[in-house]
This record gives sequence, C-alpha cells and structure tokens, in this order.
Amino acid sequence: MKLKTGFLCLVVVAFLAVPLVRAQEIGEGDPGQLGFNMEKLNRVEDVIRESMEEKEIPGAVVMVARKGKVAYRKVFGIRSLTPQREDLTFDTIFDMASVTKVMATATSVMILVEEGRISLKDPLSKYIPEFGNRGKRNITILQMLTHYSGLRPDLDLDFEWEGYDKAIELACRERPDAVPGEEFIYSDINYFMLGELVRVVSGETLDEFARKRIFEPLGLADTGYLPDPSLVPRIAPTEVRDEKMLRGQVHDPTTARMGGVAGHAGLFSTPLDTLVWAQMILQGGIYGDTRILSPMSVLKMTTPQTPYGKGDWRGLGFDIETRFSTNRGDLFPVGSFGHTGFTGTSVWIDPFSETVLILFTSRLYATEEGTAVFLRRKVASVVAAALEDVPLERDHYYYRY
Repeated sequence: MKLKTGFLCLVVVAFLAVPLVRAQEIGEGDPGQLGFNMEKLNRVEDVIRESMEEKEIPGAVVMVARKGKVAYRKVFGIRSLTPQREDLTFDTIFDMASVTKVMATATSVMILVEEGRISLKDPLSKYIPEFGNRGKRNITILQMLTHYSGLRPDLDLDFEWEGYDKAIELACRERPDAVPGEEFIYSDINYFMLGELVRVVSGETLDEFARKRIFEPLGLADTGYLPDPSLVPRIAPTEVRDEKMLRGQVHDPTTARMGGVAGHAGLFSTPLDTLVWAQMILQGGIYGDTRILSPMSVLKMTTPQTPYGKGDWRGLGFDIETRFSTNRGDLFPVGSFGHTGFTGTSVWIDPFSETVLILFTSRLYATEEGTAVFLRRKVASVVAAALEDVPLERDHYYYRY
C-alpha cells in the first residue's frame, strides 16, 4: 500500500484542541502485588512482535490494569511513516470505529434511561415516528442496543447519497431482514438510529451530549468526534482513500457521509482515556468522585439482555459471547465483556478478576489486508494466563441463562 499524506478538511469542531481538566490518571502498580506472573505477562511482547513481523499490524499500544492500577503498559512499532517516521506513543489518538457504539452511544442512552426520559422497552418509533414504517413500528430500543432488531448491517453505499439527515431518512425506509427479536444481526443502522434518539430526546447532537455528560466529567481531554486539525500529529492514520491518507478523518464510510458524527462510529480517543472510561464501567459507573452511570445501569449493560434461549449474548452495547468476541481470548470467562473496532481498537473487561485489557492498533495502515483478530485472541489469552490469584468460585463464572 502506498502511504501518502492527505489534506485534512476543516470541519465544525466537536473535539477541542484546548486541554480539559483531566481526571486523575490510573496509577501504576506492582504486577506481582496485583497478582500477575511477570514472566508470563512479558509474553505479550513476543505476540505483538510476531504480528508485526507477519505484517498484520504496524504497531500496537497495550495497557493492562487490575484493581484500579496499571500492571503493564507498552508501545510497539510505528504510528506513521510519512512524511517521516513516527513511533507510537501512549497519547496517540486512534479512530475508535465501532467502540463508539458502547463508549459514546450506549452510555448516552443509559443516561437517558436513568433520567426517565426513555424506556428500554419503548419502540424507537415512539420518539422517531417515521422509523415505524415497513415492519419496524414495534422494534424496541432494547432490540436496537442488542442487535436483535432484524435490520441489516449497513445502508447501501453503492449509490450516491450524502448527509446526516439523508442517512436517517434511508434508515427509516429500511425493512427488517429478520423478525425483530429472533436473530442476532450486527447492525450499524441500529446504532446511528440510537444516536438520533439521543439527539431527539435530549435536544443535543450525540457528540455534544457525550462530551458534556461522559467525556468532560471524566476528564477525557483526548476523546471526541471531529478532531481539530491541530491534533493530526498525534492521530494514527488508517488507510488511503481516494489517493489521500485518512488521518483525523473518520474511516467508516457511512459515518463519513453523515458528516463525521454517528452513533456507530466516528469517535476518536487514546488508550489512556479509554482505560479511564473502562475503569468507570468496571467500578460500577464511577471514577474518582465522578459518577457517570448507576451500578444498576452498568449491570444491565454488562450482562446478557438478548432474548431468552438465543446463542449470541449481548449486553447493552457490550459484546459478551458472539462471533465478534475474539478479544476475550481463550481464557477470560463468559461473563467478561468488551468491544472491538474495525480499525484495530479493542477493549475487554473481566469483572471477576477486576482486569481491563486495552489493545489499540491501526491495523489497516500495515497493509490493506492488515488484521488484529488473531492478535487480540492471543494477547487476551496471555494476559489471562498471567493472572495467578483469581479465586475459583465457579458460580461467579457461569450464567444460568
């Protein structure tokens, strides 16, 4: 793949270049005291370097935290090669892709649920009446959050359309591919319509709402939509499109056509900021003195909410046990949860061992065939294997579902 720098168009900025007051960062801890076998944990480096040698990724940022302390963090490889070589750093800003779904959208939706402004059992058409056409009238917010709406994965991109409002219009014309509630279909349409729900109910666009209610309170100064051009030197490029390198411009084609802000993709963040957000989830909705969600909301988000008897388990936003759960690895138990992004980002959280694993790559920058699927599984397995003081209280590790 030829690497070229591209012109970054000026956009309406929702991601401020001026630093916010950052929440206290998660402190470093002694890996041994945190229950890790360091010899085993250091195997992470071997796995990352093997993936780099295979040209699957150009580099990676790995952070492992346990019980509120960072046990392992390391950067590998490059952020960019042109116009000069840049090594990855912990404050590199990544295109989060589908991690947006849980970090921005599902969290925002649950804030509205807590305030009594919406109910998970409400049909989406209660708030967006035009969505109720063509067999969609009774699709609930819960079904959208768990990808059991029956809607197909994405809008048709084979014909020319442009604009946020046009995307909403096209989604409202959709007809479900499956009976709502019957089949797991991972759908971006679900989440950009949930982003529209946030806008309709709150009166603020999703990027504004998430910034005010999630990112600013947590002090996540490097997290938001539509990055300011001044931040480009810290942003990991993704891939060449139309002979221009995407760097600071969203990779997801549908989000790009929607103007850069959508419920399914478009968020940018750093490994450090994402770890703070994940720690907030692990701690039941609170980080430091800042509460974003109630413990009950977090429990709902992180336990199976899919129809009884179905084999694909999703929480509200979070993946628990589906074909997309590769970043759980082979050893973390069912009941842990997380999400991945197409660009190479991933988060996995295990509440039983109180562990958070952050693995960020810009896998499309390696080659057009770059992949993080196998790497995620291997790194998660290595990290889980390094935990040596996990209590084997088996009732904690199995859902009777």
